Amino acid sequence: MVVSTSCMNDDLEPALRQQKQSEEGVLLVSDMEVIFKGALNRLTSSGYYGRDYLVTNEVRTPNTFSNGNSGRFSTEAAFEYLPSSTYIWDNAYGVIANANILIGTDVSTLEGDLDYGQHIQGQAYAIRALAHLDLLLTYGQQNVGGDLGVPYIKEFKGDDLIPARETVDSNVQDIMADLQTAFDLMLEDYYDESKETVNKYLAKALESRVAIYFEMWAEARDAAEIVINSGNFSIVPAEDYVASFGQDGGSNSIFELAFSLTDNPGSDALEFIYRGDTYGDIEVAPNVIDLYEDGDVRADILGYEGDQLRNIGKYPDREANVIVIRYEEVVLNYAEALFELGQNELALDYLNMIPESRNADSYSEITKTNLIEERREELIFEGLYYWDLLRTESDIEKIDLEQNISETILYGDFRLAYPIPLDELDANSNMVQNPGYGS
Repeated sequence: MVVSTSCMNDDLEPALRQQKQSEEGVLLVSDMEVIFKGALNRLTSSGYYGRDYLVTNEVRTPNTFSNGNSGRFSTEAAFEYLPSSTYIWDNAYGVIANANILIGTDVSTLEGDLDYGQHIQGQAYAIRALAHLDLLLTYGQQNVGGDLGVPYIKEFKGDDLIPARETVDSNVQDIMADLQTAFDLMLEDYYDESKETVNKYLAKALESRVAIYFEMWAEARDAAEIVINSGNFSIVPAEDYVASFGQDGGSNSIFELAFSLTDNPGSDALEFIYRGDTYGDIEVAPNVIDLYEDGDVRADILGYEGDQLRNIGKYPDREANVIVIRYEEVVLNYAEALFELGQNELALDYLNMIPESRNADSYSEITKTNLIEERREELIFEGLYYWDLLRTESDIEKIDLEQNISETILYGDFRLAYPIPLDELDANSNMVQNPGYGS
């Protein structure tokens, strides 16, 4: 695989180019830190968490649509993407390449704080799992009637340069194993209050996400409990909800990506795609305004520019960090896992923690519908509702005329799996394309 065995030299300082890494190895613990920052740089790119991954997921739901103002995201919103697009493939495997350099390093041979070196190695396992999860959700065949996942790359420049796709089940097992290793390796002593670097509780938070996506209810419950019982995180109260999206390192943030004015400038910024008349391609669909009852503070993230309903509150400016996972999601993961395990009373208590913190009415009973709707209301514009629809085998409904799809897309449609990029198919004779996109 071309992208899995290399990553951009710009991710590393000149003295730490990747060829040097592979030939001479990492010498200092501080070298590991530089390489890890290179992986984070990949995650923040506009082609990944800096814009495209989050927006593409949102625009494929009834939450938003593309108005075509600058020609961006209309193709994705209409489910008309082509194999010529690399989408997140290169960036995600670039993250994995950096992670694998760190995972393959013998920390005991380095100069510096070896405990910190072990911690960085744990961080590398966590982001390797995150990137593989994103790839599996995007390109895996679990929602289109197949069983193929993606290549799970565990070595930097390993022996297998043309890896075949592994199964979805195998990918899930590897992701969960990486997250457990990450949790075991990372140390409490290096917990970062800024949330801009990976901490050990990210591993369990992501475990809870993976486990509910693939119906591993006991694992989801147990992972979420560890995060909840850590005492490190809390639900943002109603009065702080809107402001929290412009404040970095909040009490509800488990892991966030640092952004500054120089990251993804101009049209590449999330704020520019959600707002304004220069770009502003992504509008909020009319049905969203009816999601929230009077007094629910989550409605305050919405606003109008003229007659255009907009996401005003989330990603408020270019310097706002992007949260990868926050505590409220873990609480909802926990509630859903408890519900699926038959612990309805406790599940209802945890579900109601969210609306009670948003000045919204509590639920009198817990149902799957209530759980998914509450997730939609709480996590809207964060790129997660699309996966909730797919994992519950729901159709992508055509609710509003403005949506870019011409009719409801039924669950199982081939377009629910992204096409493997043509560049990868050309370079890798063992790669198999997803159904519906040619051979």
